[in-house]
Amino acid sequence: MSCACGHHHPAPAITGGQPAPLSRPMIALQGRLICHDMGQMMTALDLLPDHQALSRAEPGCLRFDIAQSEDPLIWTLSEIFTDADAFAAHQTRTADSTWGQASTGLTRDFHRHDLHPAIRPETASDHDALDRLLTLTFGTRAEADLVHNLRRAGDLAVSLIAHADGLPVGHIALSPLQADRPAYALAPLAVHPALQGRGLGRALIACALQAAGDRPVVVLGDPAYYSRSGFTPASLTSPHQGPALQIHGQLPRHTTITHAPAFSRLLSLSSS
Repeated sequence: MSCACGHHHPAPAITGGQPAPLSRPMIALQGRLICHDMGQMMTALDLLPDHQALSRAEPGCLRFDIAQSEDPLIWTLSEIFTDADAFAAHQTRTADSTWGQASTGLTRDFHRHDLHPAIRPETASDHDALDRLLTLTFGTRAEADLVHNLRRAGDLAVSLIAHADGLPVGHIALSPLQADRPAYALAPLAVHPALQGRGLGRALIACALQAAGDRPVVVLGDPAYYSRSGFTPASLTSPHQGPALQIHGQLPRHTTITHAPAFSRLLSLSSS
């Protein structure tokens, strides 16, 4: 969808899902910028693109969307910041900016509220944003490629998105694990770097385990972290045996497990 500002604005994202309260909430801002004449509108057209780019570059900014409405004098805004401190830093930067000083005459009709993520199954509309989240979280495309390859092979049994008003900020996946009984492998688990340490990872794990039902779930990861979600050391036969191999549920001791084919490249990279 395009508007008079010349930019493309995506369709509304899918929201809803199971609440996942953070230890410290995000801050969301929604509302309108109202120009009172054509001169103010031209100022907005001239300066808002740079203001939007600078805002999106702030480390605590997760979303900063501006769209001109059907009334060209009114702009709608949707903003998400990692916490109150990030929003305060944005306000300070804006006040000292060219846009902040030139836009004092505009009416600002905003609603600010605390925001917590919700967890739901992925949809096709999440795929591009999920790729960006996984690449940002892990610093490479390896995990994004893993999810893509699992999905393409039909092996993405469970794929859950934690979103903030439709924006993916966390993800967890389960895929079939070849074993003596039906089981799953958990990977990847991703939380936006700016939201880590606030309980979202554990909320994603809890939802994934709920989705797994009575099937055991095996993970390769930090024992100190995953033990908090009920994982224990796994006595299984695997090329990746060691302290990082853990299980939630039960498989017979020394059961041979095999991950889905999409893991071959990722696991070989992690072992090298």
